[in-house]
Amino acid sequence: MPSGQLRAFFEPDAIAVIGASREPEKPGHVIFKILLENKRKGVLKAEVYPVNPFADEILGVKCYPSVKDIPRNVDLAVIVVPAKIVPKVLRDCGEKGVRAVIVISAGFSEVGNVELEQELVKIAKAYGVRVIGPNCIGVLCPWTGVDTIFLPVEKVLKDGRRVISTPRPRPGYVSLLSQSGAFGTAAIDYMSGEGIGLNVFVSYGNKADVDEADLLEYLAEDPRTRVILMYIESLERGRRVVEVAREVTLKKPVVALKAGRTAAGARAAASHTAALAGVDEVYEAAFRRAGIVRAYDVEELFDMAKALAMQPPARGNRVAIVTDGGGAGVMATDECVLREMRVPELKGKARDALEELKNKGVIPHFASLMNPIDLTGSATTEMYLETLKVLLESDEIDVVLVLALHQVPGIEDPVDLAQSIGELVKSKGFVKPVLAVDTGWSEAAVLTREAFDNALIPSYPTPERAARAARALCTYGSYLSKRGVLEDYLRAWKPAL
Repeated sequence: MPSGQLRAFFEPDAIAVIGASREPEKPGHVIFKILLENKRKGVLKAEVYPVNPFADEILGVKCYPSVKDIPRNVDLAVIVVPAKIVPKVLRDCGEKGVRAVIVISAGFSEVGNVELEQELVKIAKAYGVRVIGPNCIGVLCPWTGVDTIFLPVEKVLKDGRRVISTPRPRPGYVSLLSQSGAFGTAAIDYMSGEGIGLNVFVSYGNKADVDEADLLEYLAEDPRTRVILMYIESLERGRRVVEVAREVTLKKPVVALKAGRTAAGARAAASHTAALAGVDEVYEAAFRRAGIVRAYDVEELFDMAKALAMQPPARGNRVAIVTDGGGAGVMATDECVLREMRVPELKGKARDALEELKNKGVIPHFASLMNPIDLTGSATTEMYLETLKVLLESDEIDVVLVLALHQVPGIEDPVDLAQSIGELVKSKGFVKPVLAVDTGWSEAAVLTREAFDNALIPSYPTPERAARAARALCTYGSYLSKRGVLEDYLRAWKPAL
């Protein structure tokens, strides 16, 4: 079926929560309450209807005994009822004309109840309904207010304190697909803390119907998706996913975190998802063929997401490092080389231009210009900007890492430095990717990194993390180059303003 039908999952006109409950701790209550709150805030434009044959109203809203009793068309239904009842409820949705259904309920193939899951598939196909799940937490879209995550935002501790438990990220341009609901909720918590904006999050669980290939096709055409992240434990339609991803990656980057790399991990994944996880080397080859950038841990997954969402892919793997701390430059160099990037000594026009800056007294006469370019503890905002201008114009360099450690006395206002670098990169038309580092967790360090991010310069708290993120830009650029589309891609690329 066409991927356009999936739009109902993210931009519905009317939502039915089937299994909405009056008991606050029940998932059906939490989901309905969150949707209702989003509606009242004006974020969710869709109408929301609770369905429960044993309740007259929930949270002040009239309750309907069946989805078929709702007096208007419904294009998205969220099912939160016991597994044995799900087939009947899904059939009701089909008869009502519901186009998209999220089955939160567990108790299907993941516990050996394969026949019940197959029955769902049969009903869905008979009525032309698309199904996410079962055994999932569904969809979160901060832009439209669709939120079926049954984990409340706050929890109350025994001492009475209210704490944020499951924060929702701000609207953004990164889309996240996760086979695991638990990983997904932890991931959006991480995104919220890192300030990474979310477009859509989908937990698809047992993927009885909608799977990675379907979602990739949809997100490939979604204008708000700049980067697609995937947490994978198994791929049942592996060949189809690779075929789809091979076309999607010509339009936008895809980064995957594959769990179950070891034999023990694969066994754990198989027991979790009721599916074979497969041999890791096969996935490695498949990702490479499809142009999927592979991340090896959660931190790297989101570091890469920031870089790919904010900066263009690199034309090559030659990295220039500008720093005011020699040790940080050494660490960045080591990590770049270990990640199969080059940190070449500057010898051509760029070196001549930097020597001229030294002769004019713009940068210290004792600064090292070999690469890393060490401006030393005497560095100022002007030194960084003048050095960066040279590197952005140089054909010897493909990526620039700016290690702007705010503690040096010459950088009186590190936030202004970050903003100025962002303005410079923008004025040059984002001609090549630039990433930034400011190490530490002081108030100044956090504010500086926030300023870099707001200026669309992805920033990181360590040189190593910035180098790993740079690898994603080089890897993706290399893939596009091999497919013969890199220059076209770069001409069409625009910053996510």
